[in-house]
Amino acid sequence: MKEKVEFEQVIERGCGLDVHKENVTATILGKGIKQQTREFKTYTRSLISLRDWLLRHGITHVAMESTGVYWKPIYNIIGDHFTILLVNARHVKNVPGKKTDQKDSQWLAKLLMAGLLQGSFIPNRKIRELRDLVRYKTKLTNQISSEKNRLIKMLEDANIKLSSVLSDIFGVTGRKIIHDIVESDYKPEQLLYHVHGKVQKSRAEIKEAITGNVTDHHRFMMQTILGSIEKIEETIGILDTQIAEQTAEYGLELELLDGIPGVDKDGAISILSEIGVDMSVFPDEKHLAKWAGMCPGNNETGGKKKVEG
Repeated sequence: MKEKVEFEQVIERGCGLDVHKENVTATILGKGIKQQTREFKTYTRSLISLRDWLLRHGITHVAMESTGVYWKPIYNIIGDHFTILLVNARHVKNVPGKKTDQKDSQWLAKLLMAGLLQGSFIPNRKIRELRDLVRYKTKLTNQISSEKNRLIKMLEDANIKLSSVLSDIFGVTGRKIIHDIVESDYKPEQLLYHVHGKVQKSRAEIKEAITGNVTDHHRFMMQTILGSIEKIEETIGILDTQIAEQTAEYGLELELLDGIPGVDKDGAISILSEIGVDMSVFPDEKHLAKWAGMCPGNNETGGKKKVEG
């Protein structure tokens, strides 16, 4: 018969939460209370009942798995009332045998009470909201890049070699030429009026590059793609305004980050949105680098280092 493992208790009263999309299983235990396991729905009213149940039993610490985004609504309801440890599910070994939500929550609670869990970094609400904005802007920026590549392919299909003669076909000159190609049955020499300043190629070569075989289908597709780009750029402009409002109080921090070689204003805002301004949550720069995934893991057994495949 296997010997039952007992942990030294360093937290008086705690709770382990096994989180899923539609429900969360909670186990409470500790000094002066009997171990209990209950299941709650992830609707707001049910999560409030979970919070009130934990408060009635004097729970001070809560551990829950960081399963996708499902932990976020729970954290928004209970985060201000307890010390929360958000743990990576892959780093928590479940109880051997049949896997159930009840056993998972009980195991989390036991590890929490023994002080054996290390919580993930959770920035404050302002930084989390800024992170949402910045990440969404990044996604939209990537979408614009995809749309621009699609437009270049359509130009190539129409035998328009604009990318061969202009370093940036989406600059002022390039956009004017593209719009004229889309909007009318153009003449190449007329488009040369848009070419000003220094260009890499001669005007004669540019004329050759913009002499193509543009059909109504090409115009329709390019018009649609341009409209998509403009809509996305408009949304990014709205996001930029909101980001500027939410970073107004971090002028000094952004200035310091902007002073790092290779970091511009947008890069500074991205860094701020990911790690916040309270560096006390990271014991030292090594922990920050590890959290950011900028240093390799250390896996050594018997004097030999293992390399993960």
